[in-house]
Parts: sequence; C-alpha cells; structure tokens
Amino acid sequence: MKFLSTRGQTPALGFSDAVATGLAPDGGLYLPETLPDFSGRLAAFEKLSYAELCFEFLRVFATDIPADTLRSIVAASYTRFSDPAIAPLKPLAKNLYVLELFHGPTLAFKDFALQLLGNLYAHQCEVRRQTINVLGATSGDTGAAAIHGLIGRPGTAIFITYPDGRVSPLQERQMACTGADNVFALAVDGTFDDAQAALKEIFADQEFRTRHRLSAVNSINLARVLAQCVYYLHAWLRLPASERGNVEFVVPTGNFGNVLAGWMLQKMGVPIRGFRVATNQNDILHRLFTTGEYRVGDVQPSLAPSMDIQVASNFERFIWFAVGRDPEKVRAVMAEFKRTGAYRFENFNRDTFSASRTTDAEIAAIIARVYRDYGYIADPHTACGFKELAPDRVNVVLATASPAKFPDTIRAAIGVEPTDPSLEVLKTKPIVKHRIPATPAAIRAFIDARAVGR
Repeated sequence: MKFLSTRGQTPALGFSDAVATGLAPDGGLYLPETLPDFSGRLAAFEKLSYAELCFEFLRVFATDIPADTLRSIVAASYTRFSDPAIAPLKPLAKNLYVLELFHGPTLAFKDFALQLLGNLYAHQCEVRRQTINVLGATSGDTGAAAIHGLIGRPGTAIFITYPDGRVSPLQERQMACTGADNVFALAVDGTFDDAQAALKEIFADQEFRTRHRLSAVNSINLARVLAQCVYYLHAWLRLPASERGNVEFVVPTGNFGNVLAGWMLQKMGVPIRGFRVATNQNDILHRLFTTGEYRVGDVQPSLAPSMDIQVASNFERFIWFAVGRDPEKVRAVMAEFKRTGAYRFENFNRDTFSASRTTDAEIAAIIARVYRDYGYIADPHTACGFKELAPDRVNVVLATASPAKFPDTIRAAIGVEPTDPSLEVLKTKPIVKHRIPATPAAIRAFIDARAVGR
C-alpha cells in the first residue's frame, strides 16, 4: 500500500518510509492511498487478542514489512501493559462504558501507538543500518510515551519540546527523570502551539532533516493514527452485538488525532454511529463543529493540560477527506488558515461528529459526580467526556490518562489522592531538562550539538 501527502506535492511512499518521514516534505500529512474495507472480516476478528487484532489490522497497511517481522514487532509493543485486556472496556451503567487506555508504561493512551512506533524505529535502524533522531512536541502525555518507546535504544536520540510550567508535575517527571543518555527534555517558553509551529518549520528544512535523519513522533506520524484505530475496533468487538450499531465514542481531544483514528475506522466499514469531540476550555474544535468556523484563540492553561491546544495538527487529514481528497483545496484551506488564523467552511459537513466544551469549574464538578454516581475516578481529560452523554445512544467514554497523573486535581475534587508505583518512584529522581526558546533556530542548534550519528 502507498501513502499520499494531503498536499499532493510529494511522491507517494510505502509504509516504512512514510513512518520514517513523519511530516511530508511538502508540509502535508500522509494518509493511505485508499482505505480498506474491513466490514467482511469483523466476525473473524472477534476472538483475537489485542496484539493479534493489531497485527491483522496493520498488516493491510504495512505491506513492506514481512508478516512474521510485523507480528513480532506488534507482540513486543504490548508486553508492558499492566492489564491483561490491554484496553479494558468497563461498564458503568446502562448504555455507558469507559474504555481505559491508561494501562501502558506512561499511564496514557499515547502508549498504544508510541510503544509500537518505538519498535518500528528500532527495526528500521537495524535493517537499514542507520541512526535516527526523533523530534516531537507535547502538551503532556505524548512526550512521555514517545520517550518510553525509545528510551535507551541504540542508534536513536529523542528530543521532546514541551511548554515550561504548562504540563503537570508528574508529566514533566516522566520526561525529565529518565536518566537515559538518548533522551532530551526541552522546556520551551510559550505554549504547545508555539513549540509545534517551530517543529513544523524545522521539518520543512529538508537539508537539516536529511542530515540528521529526523523523524516526527507527534500524531502527525501516520503510524500513530493507524495504531490508535485498533483500540476502537477492539472495544467495538467487545460490546454486546445488540449495542454495536448504536455506539457513540466520546473522545477527549485537543490535537484531533485520537478521534480521527476512530472516524477513519468507521470509514473502513466498522458501523460506529458517531463520535463526540470533548474539548476543555480551549475549544477550537468545539467551535468548529458547532459553527463551521476554524479560528485560533488564546490558549488558556487548564486542569486538562494535554488539551491546551488551539491548532489541531491532525485536522488537516479530516480536511483532505472533507474536500473530496483534493490536495489543491487542502493547500488553499491551510494557506488561508496560516495567513489569517481562521477558515470558515461553506456547507461544512460535520459527518458523524458532535462536540462539547468543558470549563475547569465543570471538570472538578464532573469528577465529583462521576465518583459519586459510579464509584469511578476520572482524570481531568476523561472528565470532559462525561459533560454531555447522548441518552439515545450507547456511550463509550475514552479514559485517556490515569487519574494518578493529576493527584492535586483529583484530591481537590473528591478528597482522594490516586497513586501509581511508577509515579511514586519518579518523585525521588532529579529533573534534568533543558530550558530553550520556542524558536526553530534554538531547537536546531540544540539538535546539531547532540544528535546521534552527527
């Protein structure tokens, strides 16, 4: 299978090259040339374990990796999850489930894709006998999950930028307390959007990118989205058959990659009724799906910091589908958005999406209500998913992070402080971070001095 850039100005690539490249040279994002139809295979998928299901799904896309090799890569990627179900689906009430995605090594949903991506990178380094430098920006969880997918791996270095003082203390410790020589936690001035904008400019510098064999670890990477499709499929298959046709997945999201994965799976023949985009008070996606206008606002620090985003990088993939897979139209939309900070879609097709917005005050109240009504502790991001549940649908709320990563917020809301052994250990370790301006020049200079294989 080949993969195309949303902007249509770069050659199509195979799976491994698209993963290694990350952001397309023309500034676009890679997508499958065609979406496969899995509708005829769903019954056969029902009895598969999580790793087996992931292999069967990915082999359709990763056609340039031998099947036995891919099977081994996938199997190794799900050995560090603490729950044997990997992604347990837990009923809370009639027509209400929680899909727990925080049982990986960094206690967040990003582990599903980034454990896999780390193993794919390691495989490429071995087969191609090349080093690789991985660069990413994070608003909280992506950085830790990326680091723990690549920590200590030979031939790799990983550089993660994050907004200094705008991630939770434990999220920062997961990035800055590893002690690994190949890990660099870069605390930048400004917001996540500032860091992400700098990275996009760096990836547009083809000479720098080629010289350091630079790859993207953000959800702009194709492998991230495809790996995340699997937990939607796994959850859907574990619902009672009578409920599957009426299910709505409720997805806390800021960068749009998580919910896009589910939506793409729907387009691959899985009959999911709909998706609700659950935002915090940084609500660009809520405003888009309620007004049809995509307009940047000021980022407001919140209790759900991983969603403190105004420029949802994965939205370009949705645009590509929405404008009839026309790269010229995608380029026009993105150019206007870059120039003005806004784009209004005429006759905007919301497809099967709806949206909600949750303020900090509401997050605290929802955590308390969910604990009172169901005895369940939701982290601040997951709490956003409980804002508006559709009474006529089977709601599956994605629990995207462990509440133990946000002890202060949880304690203030319900008087209980959740803990996790892996996080308690981090509290005793020194923080090693590098403060740096959120500018392409500063980040380039840092990588020049420390890249592997330079």
